[in-house]
Amino acid sequence: MDHSTTDGQEFDSYAQDYDAALARGLSVSGEDKEHFARGRITWLSEYLKRLRQDPTSVMDFGCGTGSAAPLLRDLDGDPRVVGVDTSAESLRVARQSYGAEGTQFFTLNDYRPNEEIDLAYCNGVFHHIPLDERAAAVNYVYRALRSGGVFAFWENNPWNPATRYVMSRIPFDRDAITLSPLESRRMLRAGGFEVLGTDFLFIFPRALRWLRFIEPKVAKMPLGTQYLVLCRKP
Repeated sequence: MDHSTTDGQEFDSYAQDYDAALARGLSVSGEDKEHFARGRITWLSEYLKRLRQDPTSVMDFGCGTGSAAPLLRDLDGDPRVVGVDTSAESLRVARQSYGAEGTQFFTLNDYRPNEEIDLAYCNGVFHHIPLDERAAAVNYVYRALRSGGVFAFWENNPWNPATRYVMSRIPFDRDAITLSPLESRRMLRAGGFEVLGTDFLFIFPRALRWLRFIEPKVAKMPLGTQYLVLCRKP
């Protein structure tokens, strides 16, 4: 569950041990962050195929230390990736770890949205953004996307008790203000997006992984620990 916040200094202090703190929180699931990251990208990839979308450019909004960039580069279309965040220290780590041809990282102020991006992606970002700044964050993504561009908005599902428990174990998530799926859809529509669908993932921990074949069949039910609101700029 990546992060961002309008207070970049808060996450500067976590840049070096972000993965360790996240791992401690996720350990109750029996999985690591790679499991969830790959699950999100795989699910999104299948959705994009149904929409016949092969993005050539992707924005990772609230990219943190940049770990999603290699997975996003593997999407069909071989897209270039632009990661943006408020934490200068996190971006330094991102450039050091994942900087490569076709991948760039910028502060929110240094990147200028200009309607050139095919796909925007964020994960676990908006629960860190102050309530009165969320509309501006949605507008930033909206301005970055071309007409017809897609926004894959992933958030933690506060309706799931396991989500709340995991967040309570992660220092930078304890005081976060979560968004319900209803609130997220309302916010995105108010920002001008057309909502295409909402899916819920990651129901069963590793101990019950033999039940995971059920998850795609019940993805429209609000059971998973995370949800995706997929939307499009008209």
